[in-house]
Amino acid sequence: MTRKLYLAPIIHMGADMGSLASALDEASKNELGGEVWQKHKEALTSFWHSVAQFFDPLDVKGFKIYQDGLVADGDIGTKIVREGVSQGSKNYEIVEKLLERGAVLVKTEDPALVKKEYIYIKKMVCAKSLREKEACAQRYKRAQSQLLKERDDYIARKIDETLHEGETGVLFIGAYHDIPSKLPEDIHVVQAKDITEVREYQKSLSGLRRSA
Repeated sequence: MTRKLYLAPIIHMGADMGSLASALDEASKNELGGEVWQKHKEALTSFWHSVAQFFDPLDVKGFKIYQDGLVADGDIGTKIVREGVSQGSKNYEIVEKLLERGAVLVKTEDPALVKKEYIYIKKMVCAKSLREKEACAQRYKRAQSQLLKERDDYIARKIDETLHEGETGVLFIGAYHDIPSKLPEDIHVVQAKDITEVREYQKSLSGLRRSA
């Protein structure tokens, strides 16, 4: 009997980044400009609504939930999810509803790797000058590929270890991650949203940032 994993690619919101939320939103608004930023917010609302609709008709009792950036499960993991919801994260809002319907939260990431990436992002966001920000961005860019690989290896291994025969999981993960290629063949991956389309949308935003 195979194992099934629903893959829900994420378009991150500032609200997903905890204490950096307001600073990230402000930086994105400045880079994109008010009109594009507003359209992006509307696109995000539509995107997350469609993700929620995908899971609405499914009987998710017993589904194992794997979440980008989640470094704990149990009571601590649930608290992290609730804090994300209170910040306005649509991603965590969907996770919370799945848990209420009987899904189970699973620790997904290595805390040390998540912390390392968070520090890179925090230094960029909190930089005092444009020169400092650009230097921080370059350091992050040089480290990003290896860091992404290490996180993906850990996540894929975690899914393989905790998703047992006949079970179903849901992975909420950033679109630039590549988990499926690292999973065993008996895990059948079903895309909740087309990951290629999500990547293309994010590339278009990056292009707008560079030209702003």
